[in-house]
Amino acid sequence: MAKARQIVKRRKAVTNIRKITKTMQLIATARFQQAYMRAVATKPYTRKISQLVEELSSAMAGTIEHPLMTEHPEVKHDALLVLTSNRGLCGGYNASILRTALAVLEEATDRTMEIFVVGKKGNAYFKFMRRKVDRPILDIDDRPRFEQVEPLATEFMRRYSAGEFGAVYVTYMRFISKGKQVAETVKLLPLTKTAEEGSPKTGPQVEYEFSPNPEHLLGKLLPQTVKVRLYQAFTDMAVSENVARMVAMKAATDSAGDMIKQLSRAFNRARQSQITMELLDIVGCAEALK
Repeated sequence: MAKARQIVKRRKAVTNIRKITKTMQLIATARFQQAYMRAVATKPYTRKISQLVEELSSAMAGTIEHPLMTEHPEVKHDALLVLTSNRGLCGGYNASILRTALAVLEEATDRTMEIFVVGKKGNAYFKFMRRKVDRPILDIDDRPRFEQVEPLATEFMRRYSAGEFGAVYVTYMRFISKGKQVAETVKLLPLTKTAEEGSPKTGPQVEYEFSPNPEHLLGKLLPQTVKVRLYQAFTDMAVSENVARMVAMKAATDSAGDMIKQLSRAFNRARQSQITMELLDIVGCAEALK
């Protein structure tokens, strides 16, 4: 009977775990819907402002001069922003991002990198790997707000314009669809004269009459473009994290259900074996009394 009792205790523990994972799956699903709506809502604005900047740059081809589009080949110091989560239980989400970030660091053999890491999981990993993190950022969760991202973008632009950075990179989980997310590293600065990667060019190019002049417009649009692209990376990070957690918790819930079935079958066999042994004892005692 001791074995049957152990099976019952284990089945009860697995049942409690399944309740927890099921609840976490439901929470992740609700948060995913919110994050998905935010990410989808910002993409058209990001795409359109990138297209507008490209057309302005084309209109000023050869004459454009702006600190955010000026390259600094002599500067051998770059910045890398790594976006990870504050909480775990999201499968291989953080591992994919950190592998991509480490690949960037290993490739930059002739350059130094100033590392900015968002999220507790990323900071804990770099600490474990004994790599210095120049700026740990722990106050942004899976519901980022624009006012949280704007100061970071402003700092990057200020330091890049001052010649402190040769380039600014962002490593994050890019959200493509509900079934596909890809960890990638994009160059935030300097801004190029092409539209955002993946944004379609629809219809013929339109000729604009500018008022005020294109230089003044670029002076307003370029900083906004950097802020919007960085915020889009944060929203993609948030929706990808919730997708990963939702999938991981569903898999854990299904595994717990399978384990409960196996334990139930094992308990039934153990109980049947015990009943059989008790019947044998009774029959044996009866035969001995004859």
